[in-house]
Amino acid sequence: MNDNDKTLTPTIGASRDFSNAQDAVAYLEELYSTATEFLCDHFSRVSREGRPSARVRAFYPEIRIAISGFDNVDSRLSFGHFTHPGTYVATVTRPDLFRYYLTQQIGLLIEHHGMPVQVGTSKTPIPVHFAFSGVSDIVVPEEGALDFSLRDVFDVPDLSTTNDDIVNGYGHPYGADEEPLAPFTAQRVDYSLARLNHYTATNPEHFQNHILFTNYQFYVEVFEDYARQMLADPESGYESFVGPGNVEIARADDPCPAPEKLPQMPTYHLKRGDRGGITLVNIGVGPSNAKTATDHIAVLRPHAWMMVGHCAGLRNSQRLGDFVLAHAYLREDHVLDDDLPVWVPIPALAEIQIALEQAVAGVTKLEGYDLKQVMRTGTVATIDNRNWELRDQSGPVQRLSQSRAIALDMESATIAANGYRFRVPYGTLLCVSDKPLHGELKLPGMATSFYRTQVKNHLHIGIRAMETLREMPLERIHSRKLRSFEETAFL
Repeated sequence: MNDNDKTLTPTIGASRDFSNAQDAVAYLEELYSTATEFLCDHFSRVSREGRPSARVRAFYPEIRIAISGFDNVDSRLSFGHFTHPGTYVATVTRPDLFRYYLTQQIGLLIEHHGMPVQVGTSKTPIPVHFAFSGVSDIVVPEEGALDFSLRDVFDVPDLSTTNDDIVNGYGHPYGADEEPLAPFTAQRVDYSLARLNHYTATNPEHFQNHILFTNYQFYVEVFEDYARQMLADPESGYESFVGPGNVEIARADDPCPAPEKLPQMPTYHLKRGDRGGITLVNIGVGPSNAKTATDHIAVLRPHAWMMVGHCAGLRNSQRLGDFVLAHAYLREDHVLDDDLPVWVPIPALAEIQIALEQAVAGVTKLEGYDLKQVMRTGTVATIDNRNWELRDQSGPVQRLSQSRAIALDMESATIAANGYRFRVPYGTLLCVSDKPLHGELKLPGMATSFYRTQVKNHLHIGIRAMETLREMPLERIHSRKLRSFEETAFL
């Protein structure tokens, strides 16, 4: 073997069995830290001294467990156990970031099956771009900036292991005799963590388990006001507020300056311990943005996400400012057609629906039949053409009527469909901002005082619903409604 065939790798710790989840996660962190520090050190050296005589490579850690029989386990949970024998594998990245999640999921496997899990080093190389997560003083240069090709020395992202094959049910990425233990591979997670930082200008560490999406900047102002009220209340349980640029404040009167240039999807986090707080993402307008945001946030395994944005009311009986609680979706957004066929139904989730309806009642002080004064429940249609009104309307209007749609937007069905695809509980509560079929277009000066009041209430309703879901047992919110015949044991 000549020098060019040699590969430098870190000293690899042996695979070890663990019957304690905390110890297993600690070893995952040790293996990951050893691998990434090795890559960082060699990259810094290469940047100073030029191309080395050998390739440099390190590997993700992995979790592995072999089940030999059809165990009679407590299957009331929709996760945390296996339905049939096999060898189950998951590559792991950023175990420090996912410590609570990994401890919880590994602990359930050990508890339910009475068997240890094996932690060791996988055969999947860590791309050098992903090894620098959280390392601010190292930047991977663009191709051509060095006097050699980066991929000749280090591993770079590989699309064959950076995909949604597991969640889409297309196959097993680890080998013919190995089944996936988790819904995403380590490379897929790393890819999304990097994208989240880019699109939201906040680090993945700040994201909370309850995500609100909006398409209206005014909600950001309401959210910050609410956050400051919570920080002023020592009994609220909230600890800090984070804005774009990772500006974090812990006191109600601390300044929280916005960066000179806002990112594509400005994101804000009202944080609690164990990630029990609320994240608000202003995704802007359109199904492409909605898909992008949810594609990447899904790897964080949140407990729920909801859309709280504006929509067009389709019924003449609606008023500007009325709320729409989606119980069905008409998907004409098309961005998920290749991942989730349109014939797949996207069901309403009872736990989310009840939490939202109760929140509307709590904020508006209306109950029962009186609640219909401000809220309608029905089908929400999502399209990919903002100016659909300017074309022949007969086709779209006929489909909207046949579907019994009561509202139209460009994000809600996408967010719900990706929630269904990624097994993240989802919901939608919209606020009517125009009625294009009835002469009330979205124009300056159209907003009534009722509408302005309702917009202020809208985000508070979403927050209250999330706070209700936070108190719900995990097994209730993550029910079987989102699980298929053969699921990964990890949530």
